[in-house]
Amino acid sequence: MLKHEGRNKARRKRHRRLRTRISGTANSPRLNVFRSLQHIYAQVIDDGRGVTLAAASSLDPEIRTAVAGQDGGGGKVATAQRVGELIARRARERGVSRVVFDRGGYRYHGRVQAMADAARSAGLEF
Repeated sequence: MLKHEGRNKARRKRHRRLRTRISGTANSPRLNVFRSLQHIYAQVIDDGRGVTLAAASSLDPEIRTAVAGQDGGGGKVATAQRVGELIARRARERGVSRVVFDRGGYRYHGRVQAMADAARSAGLEF
């Protein structure tokens, strides 16, 4: 087993443990975060209906053009902040203002924290 495979397996185990306590409802859906080595993804999910209400990632054309315009891309944390602002805007367009944050088994640190703080400042309530 490669080093990163064991790390991801441990993250999935933490995420399963976390999901026993966190669930999205129609009133406050779940804001899920997934981060890979290069990108970050966010979804607002209503677990009761099993529906994704809004999604954003660093692969969205909106964010890619903004990041490409900066010298050197602006870094992963700056990109995560943009994803947080975008997911908050898309969720509010769908009528969602309150969410439950699901950090996906990652530490609340770095890119995950930057995305969450940007979503909060853009109008989502956790």
